Amino acid sequence: MHTDAIGRTSGGRGAVGAALVLLLATACSAGTTDSAGVSAAGLPTVRVALGVDASYAPFYLAEERGLFRKAGVDVELVKTEGGPAASQAVTAGTAQIAANADSTALPLMVNDPGLRALGVFQSSDRYLKVVLRDGITEPGQIRTMASIGGLGLYATHQYLLHNGIDPKSVKILQSSAPEMPGMLERGSIDGYVLYEPWAAKGAASGGHITARIGDFGVRYVQWLLADQDWLKDNEDTAGKVFKAVAQADKLVTSDPAAAAEATNKQVKLPVADTEKVLPEITFSARGLDGADVTSSQKIVDFLLAQKLVKKSPDLGTTLLKGWYDQHAR
Repeated sequence: MHTDAIGRTSGGRGAVGAALVLLLATACSAGTTDSAGVSAAGLPTVRVALGVDASYAPFYLAEERGLFRKAGVDVELVKTEGGPAASQAVTAGTAQIAANADSTALPLMVNDPGLRALGVFQSSDRYLKVVLRDGITEPGQIRTMASIGGLGLYATHQYLLHNGIDPKSVKILQSSAPEMPGMLERGSIDGYVLYEPWAAKGAASGGHITARIGDFGVRYVQWLLADQDWLKDNEDTAGKVFKAVAQADKLVTSDPAAAAEATNKQVKLPVADTEKVLPEITFSARGLDGADVTSSQKIVDFLLAQKLVKKSPDLGTTLLKGWYDQHAR
C-alpha cells in the first residue's frame, strides 16, 4: 500500500484521515467565534492550524506571552496530527491560517488552488531524521517504511533515491507520527523519516538514527498559509498574526529555554528534549522570493516525475511574493 503526496492510500484511509483532521479541528475550535467576528476583547479572531512538535515553538511562545493579542488579534491554536492536516483544516474551513512545510503544502495546492503561501517563518535541513530499526544496517535492506505524507513522504523518497533505491520497490505505509516508534519496535516497518520527538522515540524503541535530511540534499521551509477567499478580506488580520510569529521567532532564537517552557505548557513536550532540538531549526521570518519559486518548482517536478501529483499548482499565484513585506513588517 503506497501513499500519494498528500498521504492518502489505495485502501481508503485518506477519507478517514480527512475526517480525523476535520474532527480534530472542529473539536479544538468548538465554542469560539469565527474569523468574521470579534473576541470578548474586541479583537478579530483567527484559528491557526499547526502540528504538535518543537518546530512550532514560536506559536506556543507567542500564545504564552500574549504576543498575538499585543499585535491586535485573538488567535486560537488548533493542534492537528501533523503532516498535511493543518492545511487541510484551512481547506475544510475549520481554520483560517495554517503552518506547513513547502513540500507538504505544494501537493495540497493542486487540489485546492485557493491556498496561498504568505511567507516563511522557519527552515531546517537537520530537524527531520532517518530512523531505521535495529538489524537494518544499510539502506538496501529496507523493504517497508512509514510516512506521514507531505514533507515526510518527499524526504522518504529522496532518501531512497539518494541511496540508489527505487521508491516503488519499497512499501510506504501511511501512518501518524505517534504510531511509528511502536511500528518500528514491532518490526512492522524497517524505518521512517520524521521530526522530533518521534525520531528520538524511535531510537529508544528498537531503532537508531542514521542520517539527517540535509545529508541527502533535503531542506524544508515552513510557510504560513491561508485561503484566498478569507485572505482577500482579512489581509490586515493575517499580517498581525505573522508579525507576532516573527517576533516570537526572534525570542525562540534568543531564549530557547523560555520557548521550551512555553511548548511544555501548550503541548506537554518535555522541556529538556525541546530545548535540545530547537538549535536544529532556523527560526526567522521573511517574505517569499524568486528562490522560493525555484525551489518549489524543483519539488513539484519531483512529485510529477514520481506521479505523486497530476499537475503543477500555479506557483505564480499560490506563492505570494512581496506579501510579507507589505502586510507583516
